[in-house]
Amino acid sequence: MTTTAPHHLSPAFPGRAPWGTAGKLRAWQQAALDAYIQSQPRDFLAVATPGAGKTTFALTLASYLLHNHVVQQVTVVAPTEHLKKQWAEAAARIGIKLDPDYSAGPVSKEYHGVAVTYAGVGVRPMLHRNRCEQRKTLVILDEIHHAGDSKSWGEACFEAFDPAARRLALTGTPFRSDTNPIPFVAYGEGPDGIRRSVADYTYGYGNALADGVVRPVIFLSYSGNMRWRTKAGDEIAARLGDPMTKDAIGQAWRTALSPTGEWIPNVLRAADQRLTEVRKGIPDAGGLVIATDQDSARAYAKLIREITGTKATVVLSDDTGASKRIDDFSNSEDRWMVAVRMVSEGVDVPRLAVGVYATTISTPLFFAQAVGRFVRSRRRGETASVFLPTIPMLLGFANEMEVERDHVLDKPKKSGEDDIYAEEDKLLAEAEKTQDEVTEDQLPFEALESDAVFDRVLYDGAEFGMQAHPGSEEEQDYLGIPGLLEPDQVQLLLQRRQARQIAHSRKKPDTEADLVELPAERRPVVSHKELLELRKRLNTMVSAYNHQSGKPHGVIHNELRRACGGPPSAEATAGQIQERIKKVQEWATRLR
Repeated sequence: MTTTAPHHLSPAFPGRAPWGTAGKLRAWQQAALDAYIQSQPRDFLAVATPGAGKTTFALTLASYLLHNHVVQQVTVVAPTEHLKKQWAEAAARIGIKLDPDYSAGPVSKEYHGVAVTYAGVGVRPMLHRNRCEQRKTLVILDEIHHAGDSKSWGEACFEAFDPAARRLALTGTPFRSDTNPIPFVAYGEGPDGIRRSVADYTYGYGNALADGVVRPVIFLSYSGNMRWRTKAGDEIAARLGDPMTKDAIGQAWRTALSPTGEWIPNVLRAADQRLTEVRKGIPDAGGLVIATDQDSARAYAKLIREITGTKATVVLSDDTGASKRIDDFSNSEDRWMVAVRMVSEGVDVPRLAVGVYATTISTPLFFAQAVGRFVRSRRRGETASVFLPTIPMLLGFANEMEVERDHVLDKPKKSGEDDIYAEEDKLLAEAEKTQDEVTEDQLPFEALESDAVFDRVLYDGAEFGMQAHPGSEEEQDYLGIPGLLEPDQVQLLLQRRQARQIAHSRKKPDTEADLVELPAERRPVVSHKELLELRKRLNTMVSAYNHQSGKPHGVIHNELRRACGGPPSAEATAGQIQERIKKVQEWATRLR
């Protein structure tokens, strides 16, 4: 059914829908609404960065469609129990009543529709299909990528909502890494013959940042020495960020996050100092630690109590009690919340400004959703800070915040991608369960000790800072960045502080060379992409020299560090990596 846009929602007469909206629409919300009203499509895909206000856009559109009798009822499908209740509460504020407890049977006449989860649709798809067949229905599919989490969920969504009069799909993150098609998403074939998802409206992080809709994010990365015992009884020592196997990276990462070591307490202490600085300009600013499991969450909360002297809110499962704890924290001025993974997606706590990424989940989708908890802007100038371990994959995600991605159906799989797909598919199951399960490969692992070293700051595709111990002047210089700054002011301040530190480091004695980088030309501000290319070239040269000399890769990297100085290649500057490339070329030439 096609209708004419009423004057109260037309571009010339922006304002409130019949049931109202959550205030005046933002420019992108109005533009997306205009695009929908003009084309009146059955399916519409809106991709908007986390924190941009997808819920307000969707509910305003629902108001328009209900008011103009294009649809008679609304069904919202959300990833989790907490989010479906959050949708119902947001809808109620503008006069649309959704039943978040619906399970079966007829819906009470007092409601305009229901809010359900993807899991719920998966259990009873025919129930929702019958509802769509009986009355003209708008289906809002929140975070639509979850409809591809499993074949059964995707099939259930298609079965349930194929008869729907209108379908609005929303997502705030890069689409899934795998090639599972997502129901009701259109795919177009590009010049390369590869099919990619086609969005009807896109509002990326870069645009949202320029508009002041989201906050700029400063990432603070911490490295350190790790030691652990494997299930075979071997004791392994490595530096976080060093070149190592996938299994070793995972074990070093888990060692860093172990509450029995020194890495996580030092990072939590630094994050709390940062929160104190931010609260000077934003008095109610809060912090969130995203933990891997319930035991870690409890342990982190205990550490925060010891560090701050105040109790942290702990959210362990996505049940009714957890929702209330999240709401209570959101409406308070408490400092810290510690939560297992389900808080990373969609949960709206606008005052969150400092985060600690204390989980081993390493997919771009999860990382983007986690960071999305901190970018929601309430007023111009607010700055968010996220602390994370020096894991190359995470650093890559942090430096690609502005990259817009489409879901690709035909890309060839690379080695190890099956593991990534499986990990993504487990995220919602992990979020919804009330008790954590310990897998067989986790039981024998034992973290022995760890320490933390302030590594670098990442912002807007550039890297700043230098190796420094916790509590050092260099670290404090970055922890003291004001919490109220415009994006260009953040960039300028970071550049000035790095220049000051480089000038100061020239006065340091040589004995501190391993702790603080010395000459400025060896710490150029380069893009993360350029650093990745340099590291890739170095690894290629090391691999070639490995075949020539027979020496293991790790031995070659260690010899290069001894010959050229500086930290591991994962933490080295562009200039240091270039020196190592020249050195390994010299060695290779001598062997010819």
